[in-house]
Amino acid sequence: MNRKLNIAVLLGGPSAEREVSLRSGAAVAKALRSLGHLVAEVDPQDGRFDLPAGTEVVFLALHGTYGEDGTVQRQLDELDVPYTGCDADASQAAFDKVLTKQRCQAAGVPTAKFLVVNSAAVPWPSGWQPPLVAKPVRQGSSVGLQFIERVADWGPALSEALKFDSDVLVEEKIIGRETTVGILGGEALPVVEVRPKAGAYDYRNKYTAGCTEYFCPADFDAPTTRRIQVAALGAFAAIGGRDYARVDVMVRADGDPVVLEVNTLPGMTETSLLPKAAAAAGMDYAQLCQRMVDLALLRNEKLKTKNVNRAPAIA
Repeated sequence: MNRKLNIAVLLGGPSAEREVSLRSGAAVAKALRSLGHLVAEVDPQDGRFDLPAGTEVVFLALHGTYGEDGTVQRQLDELDVPYTGCDADASQAAFDKVLTKQRCQAAGVPTAKFLVVNSAAVPWPSGWQPPLVAKPVRQGSSVGLQFIERVADWGPALSEALKFDSDVLVEEKIIGRETTVGILGGEALPVVEVRPKAGAYDYRNKYTAGCTEYFCPADFDAPTTRRIQVAALGAFAAIGGRDYARVDVMVRADGDPVVLEVNTLPGMTETSLLPKAAAAAGMDYAQLCQRMVDLALLRNEKLKTKNVNRAPAIA
């Protein structure tokens, strides 16, 4: 689609990831303006917003609660305005890490064994061995992520993770290579490998320049690459995803992929992982943003056509 559009970019918002969302949204708005579109930047800082008159499509550049948990998607559905990315149900499923894992298990998508705790007083799980990972069930972008290397770390790690949600997902720590797979228009993009220079890929290493190295396409052989991509596509389908997302996948030493989670509104700064993957596939940043808009509009046109065809004939 080449026509010039009135686009509202929703950015910022009320979540713990507000600052990153502001950066994502500003980059998206700049790119869309470079293509000739009329772009308004709208910040629902308190969970409310007004779209400019004539808005034809909303580009969601929100992260974390409100943006990724289905809330803003339901608001936009009520307004009957097309928007980029997954719908409300898929967003809610992906944002809930436990629900994502349950969906993956039901679909036969490989994921780590897990349990859910809601108190720092819960004893060490019988039969489990460190290392483990603890993370809030409903937060994004490594917020509240804790690594439990020793049994003695159990209580303090749970206490810290519980600051961000009433439920904490605890899972085995997968030892291997950390990757992420962008999905765009139903196809897997080249695999990105993430290598923090020190420690784990936590919030600090994710958003501090120079703390992490990225390799795309990742240096796996073709069969392993395909297994990683198939696992990511399986997780995307399991949560009912549409248009695009980014799926985080650990890869064991034997090449077996293990899905960690699905990010329905991944970072969109020009150095974020989904744009890196798109670039490796030959798509520059502005083209990626345009493709996301096109997917939303195409879906909306198909829905309109379907509804017209369903309308009863007037006698």
